[in-house]
Amino acid sequence: MGECIMEEMPLSALFEQARRIHLLATESGGADQEVVRKGCEALRKCEEMISKLGLFSANETKDDISTTNLKYLLVPFYLGELTEKVEEDDRIQILKTSQAKLKEFISFCESMELLPQEELEAFTQKGSGSLVDRRARKIARFKRQKAAESKLLEIKERKERRGRSSRAAALSTPVEVGEEDVLDDDGEEEREAWFTTISLAICKTLDLVEMLKTEEDMLSAIKEKQSKEGNKEFFQDFLDDRTKKAEAWHRDAAVRSQYTKPAPPITCATFAQDVLEGRAKISQAHEHKHQPMIFGPRSLVGGSFTSERERMAAQVFQPGYRLPTMSIEEAGLKEMQMMNKWQERNAKLMEEANSSWYKDNKISGPRKEDDEDDDDDAAQDKARAWDDWKDDNPRGAGNKKLTPCG
Repeated sequence: MGECIMEEMPLSALFEQARRIHLLATESGGADQEVVRKGCEALRKCEEMISKLGLFSANETKDDISTTNLKYLLVPFYLGELTEKVEEDDRIQILKTSQAKLKEFISFCESMELLPQEELEAFTQKGSGSLVDRRARKIARFKRQKAAESKLLEIKERKERRGRSSRAAALSTPVEVGEEDVLDDDGEEEREAWFTTISLAICKTLDLVEMLKTEEDMLSAIKEKQSKEGNKEFFQDFLDDRTKKAEAWHRDAAVRSQYTKPAPPITCATFAQDVLEGRAKISQAHEHKHQPMIFGPRSLVGGSFTSERERMAAQVFQPGYRLPTMSIEEAGLKEMQMMNKWQERNAKLMEEANSSWYKDNKISGPRKEDDEDDDDDAAQDKARAWDDWKDDNPRGAGNKKLTPCG
């Protein structure tokens, strides 16, 4: 049914369907394999229709191609990227097919004079050159890619502004500032957008070809080694290497443990709280009956430890969280003891208050009232004497001879 539908679809609709599948597969990263295969089939059908229609010629350049047909230059690029995402047992064959399509796209862009001169020289030399030159090419390619992405975003914003201007003109509403001078020239803008998209695809293609070539070389080397030595010997070497690394790590850890003895953990909750609140120091010895639970083999957990090695082996299988140091019943009994002590202390304080402080206040009450009366009389006499002195000595009486008119 799908093949019949593809046979009946025109080239433009088939290309748009394949382009949407390519966009979905590249953005999501984990597209359905059935969708990917459907996209590859649609792109192959596009290639067949382009060849039958003769849209491109070998003696043409980019200026000779119409704006409507520019987008079909991207068919090999889309097909190469989608082919790389196909999952099959023979990964090397998939990589070769993908590289062939990507190189076909590069060669076609070269004939259309769309490939930059420095990339053309590097492509013809098959990636040879010093590390400095390759690094410089990668930096220049990255800058071109970022410039193309920025330009596509700018073109998209111009189209949105033009759309808003068209809608505003249709509704006879005021046009925003900066939108009235937007030219209604869709043809040139569309052509510029497709040329920018092709330039961006060239940058991605060159990076992808290098990556696929590296992956193909690695898989070919592994396959060659497996064919020479056999799978059993290959995996045996891998396991031997891992075993040597593990033994070396354990040997180094045993040597380090002789000089770095970790401090014993605090397993008593009461002592830990005392340390946090400053009532005790961590270096002080503390007694507690709640030892941490020991996990591990029955031979180590059930019996007593005869050596430091067995004790360390039993501590390996420990949980990753703090274990309780007492049960709920023991915690309740602890709180009951604290409450009893608190009640006894309050009762003792009340007894002391009733026996001494309250009675002393009751006996010494009238005496305090007499003392207060005596203090009041003395203050009153002092105030009267001060008033009499002020009457006998008016303000400024002793300074008359010091004044100019005195």
